[in-house]
Amino acid sequence: MKSMNNRVQLIGRLGTDPELKTFENDSKMARINVATSERIKDKDGNYVDQTQWHNVIAWGKLADLVNDYLKKGSELCLEGKLNSRSYEDKEGKKQYVTEIIMHEMKMLRAPKAQAETIYEPTLLKPVCVCVCDQSSKRSPYG
Repeated sequence: MKSMNNRVQLIGRLGTDPELKTFENDSKMARINVATSERIKDKDGNYVDQTQWHNVIAWGKLADLVNDYLKKGSELCLEGKLNSRSYEDKEGKKQYVTEIIMHEMKMLRAPKAQAETIYEPTLLKPVCVCVCDQSSKRSPYG
């Protein structure tokens, strides 16, 4: 059961285009916001959509792939781990952040506008590409 500690799996859509940062040592980080939605029935019996937003970070080659292939509206399946950290903002107040550090992703669907420009509409098929972070030495499955 060791491999199941601190494991997150999500299927959602990007709310914005990826933000790529390159650091002095040439390491790269991509930051994305992923929305997950579920439809629930309220007390009156009406269905209501509830959306949760998740901050997701990808490093290295996975960051390059996120930046190259994902855009606002892209649907993906991701796996990673939760990471909590704190920092001081410009006013000196301590801020707390919880993020998902992505280890693996599968691109499910491109945004509608992007899919129509890349593929001929008659040839559109679901896209499923598995991308793993090869920088870590251990398998995410233990």
